[in-house]
Amino acid sequence: MTTPPSRAGTKGVPRAARERQVLAAATEEFGRRGYEATTVAAIAARVGVTKPLLHHYFGGKQDLYVACLNLVGDRLLDAIGAAMAQHDPSAPPTPLRVLHALFTALDGQREAWFVLYDATLPPDSEAARRAACYRGAIDDLAKLGTADLLHAAGSNDPLDADALTYAWRGLCTALVRWWVNHPDQSPEAMAQRCARLFAASRSILTTGDESM
Repeated sequence: MTTPPSRAGTKGVPRAARERQVLAAATEEFGRRGYEATTVAAIAARVGVTKPLLHHYFGGKQDLYVACLNLVGDRLLDAIGAAMAQHDPSAPPTPLRVLHALFTALDGQREAWFVLYDATLPPDSEAARRAACYRGAIDDLAKLGTADLLHAAGSNDPLDADALTYAWRGLCTALVRWWVNHPDQSPEAMAQRCARLFAASRSILTTGDESM
């Protein structure tokens, strides 16, 4: 008697476990290579299943991408939102809390950040629209945080807020890219490194760097 496909995958692996394997492999492939360069065949080969099985579980390549995107996007939004909601006076400043939350959410799947920021998505596709929604939601959270920083600095210029949000997105992307190339660095080590970099930046901006 054959095991129903809704309950099990191939080689006796339960379907739910096989789907998690596929999503993990696909997220890494999409994040590392980009949507355009990633093939369903490569993902299937990594997991050890057939292309028809992947199509049976997730549909086409874009459907699989959206499934990965939803998992990554929701995880990041939850982590960033929780970090911003902390009001413990003894906790690190909001930017450092957010970065620590970001690194923790991406730990073990660092390339996942780039699934949200993939320039090779087909224009006007469901995947592109969904990715834009997640990026917009993350930017909205960033705007809340940057607004507080700018207000404390005495700025109410909306262009300042827009520029700082843009710069923050670029900073996060650059830090994650550096982190991908340094796999020995833990989320805690990255957060501590960012604290040192921020402190150095404040010192340069406050006192000036006479060596420059």
